[in-house]
Amino acid sequence: QVQLVESGGGLVQAGGSLRLSCVASGGTFSSYVMGWFRQAPGKEREFVGIISWSGGRTIYADSVKGRFTISRDSAKNTVHLQMNSLKPEDTAAYYCAAGNNFATAKWAFDYWGQGTQVTVSS
Repeated sequence: QVQLVESGGGLVQAGGSLRLSCVASGGTFSSYVMGWFRQAPGKEREFVGIISWSGGRTIYADSVKGRFTISRDSAKNTVHLQMNSLKPEDTAAYYCAAGNNFATAKWAFDYWGQGTQVTVSS
């Protein structure tokens, strides 16, 4: 059983930056694709980005491409989401996820964190 714990959320002004982190435990970190999803109030949980087992491949949602960057540190069992040029529409709870398939769909991920709130003020 893999446990995922996110941190780094908070309140930031539009145009600012935040770096989210997700620490994994209870499994072999390098055997999982890691992903980030987000959910705004009243909306479906949506894909943000994924990173491959080795970190060599990433995919991003069009809405965050060029602004967000995912990275992973295997020595620390941690995946990061660097968010720059934040917009009010980026406001959401952000969730870290782990799965075995390099896919962007929610069903591809078996383990989820509890989420961390990001609020971007205009």
